Amino acid sequence: MTELHMLELDDVEMRTWFGFGVAGNFAGHLEQAGEAADFVNVASEGTAPKGIFPWYAPGYDGILGEFPLSHDAINLPQSDTPLNLQIEPEVALACEVKWAGDTVASLRPFALGAFNDCSIRRPNALKISDKKNWGRASKGVAQQFFDIGDLTPDGPTATLRLLCHLRTADGQEHEYGVDSPLLGYSYYGEVLLDWIVDRLARQKGSPDTPLEDVGALMVASGHPAKVLIGIGATRYTPLGESTFLQPGDQAVVRVYDTASDAHSELRQTVSG
Repeated sequence: MTELHMLELDDVEMRTWFGFGVAGNFAGHLEQAGEAADFVNVASEGTAPKGIFPWYAPGYDGILGEFPLSHDAINLPQSDTPLNLQIEPEVALACEVKWAGDTVASLRPFALGAFNDCSIRRPNALKISDKKNWGRASKGVAQQFFDIGDLTPDGPTATLRLLCHLRTADGQEHEYGVDSPLLGYSYYGEVLLDWIVDRLARQKGSPDTPLEDVGALMVASGHPAKVLIGIGATRYTPLGESTFLQPGDQAVVRVYDTASDAHSELRQTVSG
């Protein structure tokens, strides 16, 4: 089998990309994260994810307008009370956007890599985005992505897996997320992309759910030509479920190919 090619992400260009995530796309994660109750008023069909949420809207006048991505650091937010921060090990898809007026007509994936949708566990947060962006270096993305456009079940991503480790400040390394195949996502490939396009058009949000009108935010951001989509966090190990980040810790998220030595790796050190 031919080894997958890698590409380098352009940090300057990424500031023009819109960023959003998929909630509830891996069985059991929301329950482990203590967030299942947030979605009691959200209807979803079968194993479908719960919805989509924004974490970066270029040009937005507010915290979502702050560019949060970092390849090597996680900044703890300023707070007078302790905050519980967890790694959210994910795969991110970089996609080109085709617009039809103010509607996203289609998403064409061109790259895939390691992503940390790092979250503050705020039980009373009104919206998912309230837990996702607190400014510079509140999200993580690998410098190198797999150069991939084919997400079919028997295509080149079929041999990819996602894992996550926590290296504590005293040098100990722990498995934080369960080593999982990408095909273990509830929705993946074209099924996922079609579902996201539908959600961008039809998800409007409401006061009694944690969801927002992501499609309208994209329009307000100037119809961005590209997006970065965190497609959902995998399950935690027992340690990952109960362990929050401390200064000096290092979060390691890795997407690797079982058929070759190719990998997309993210290492972020936590700073106060």
